[in-house]
Amino acid sequence: MSFVEIDILKEQINPFEKIGKEWFLVTAGNMEKFNTMTASWGFMGVIWNKNCAVTVVRPERYTMEFIDNSEYFTMSFFGEDCRDALKFCGAYSGRDCDKMEKTGLIPVEMDKGIGYEQAEMVLVCKKLYAQQMNEESFVAKDVCDTYYKTEGFHVAYYGEVVKAFVKK
Repeated sequence: MSFVEIDILKEQINPFEKIGKEWFLVTAGNMEKFNTMTASWGFMGVIWNKNCAVTVVRPERYTMEFIDNSEYFTMSFFGEDCRDALKFCGAYSGRDCDKMEKTGLIPVEMDKGIGYEQAEMVLVCKKLYAQQMNEESFVAKDVCDTYYKTEGFHVAYYGEVVKAFVKK
């Protein structure tokens, strides 16, 4: 199977389902050196008159180095048949193992980003903005207390969706 570029504006995407329930891989780098991690937090919408997707990454994650040093990142969405691979990519660090070898995921170059042969949809995002979350900015202190007891505050990465691909 191959991928075809689509007009993201013509697609019916439920971001609550795609991001929160199905999860995705956020990937940055190039084919020679990249990293990916599973994410289930993020959002899609319009800001600065651009169609954007946002993902959040904790500073402890190896993927952050790659996003920080890249102009683009991708968000790859999969079917249920890849759930075990997504669980693995969320539980193990690319610092310690070869996630592609362990999961069987096959990376493919997609415009200025990296997707996966097994993905159903890949969004290529041009990084526009990054913001470090911090304790002082939380209005709902219970949210802060619940999610930031032991690990660092996320950085939110806003990316303009410049290309979208689906399986043909």
